[in-house]
Amino acid sequence: MADNIIEFKNVTKTYKLFKNDKKRLLSVFNKRVKYKEKQAVNDVSFTIKRGESVALLGKNGAGKSTILKIVTGVTFPTKGEVKVNGRVSALLELTAGFDQEMTGRENIYLKGQIMGLKDSDIHDLEETIVDFAELGDYIDQPVRTYSSGMKARLGFAINVNIEPEILIIDEALSVGDAQFKKKCRKRVNEVMQSDNITLLFVTHASGVAKEFCERGIVMKNGKLIFDSDIDSAVKKYEDMIK
Repeated sequence: MADNIIEFKNVTKTYKLFKNDKKRLLSVFNKRVKYKEKQAVNDVSFTIKRGESVALLGKNGAGKSTILKIVTGVTFPTKGEVKVNGRVSALLELTAGFDQEMTGRENIYLKGQIMGLKDSDIHDLEETIVDFAELGDYIDQPVRTYSSGMKARLGFAINVNIEPEILIIDEALSVGDAQFKKKCRKRVNEVMQSDNITLLFVTHASGVAKEFCERGIVMKNGKLIFDSDIDSAVKKYEDMIK
C-alpha cells in the first residue's frame, strides 16, 4: 500500500554470541569456532502507516531497540523482509557520527549530509539547530571539547529539526536538565503536528507513551505479543511487568 511507510514481514534477527572478542575475531577465519545464538527479534510482522505514532513497549531485552536499529539500517534482519519508505531521523545514540576534531557547526553539516540533505537545506536549518542546542560559543569549538551532555544536546537538536519523514526516539527525551527536557518534549510535539511525520517511540514510561503515541506494540522475548490502541497496549504492558 502506498501509505505504508514501515513494513516488517516475518522478521527475525539472530546474533552470534562469542565467549570473548578473541573468539569473535577467530570466527572470521575459522567457521568451527563455537558460539551461542540469541534471537533478538523472532518472526515479527507489522505495518505502520504514514502519520502514525507508535510506541514500542516491553522489558529490557524484548527486542525493541533491535527493531529500531533495523528500521534505521544500523543492522539487518537474518530472515524476513523490511521496507522503509521515507527519510529517517533517529534519536538513538545521539552522539554517533560526530567528527571529534570538527566544530559543532561543522558537524551539523556533516550529519545533515549523512542524512541526505543538500548543503542549501542544511544552511536554512543551521541557526534553528544552533539556537535549539543552546551551546553558545561552544558551537564553534571542536566537539572533542564538549561534555557528553553537550554532545547529546547537539545530536538531539540536529535530529529533531531536520524535518524527517520518520522520527525514531529511544528514551532520548531524557537529554539535559529539566528545562531542556521540557523544550525537547515541546519540540517533538510540534513535529508531530504534521500528518506526514511518522513516530516510532521506545520508552519504559507509560505516561510518556500516551503523551506522544496513538498506538502501542508490546514485545516480549523478541516476539510481538500485542498490537492495539495506546491505552490498551499500555495496560497490557503494565499487567505484564507486575
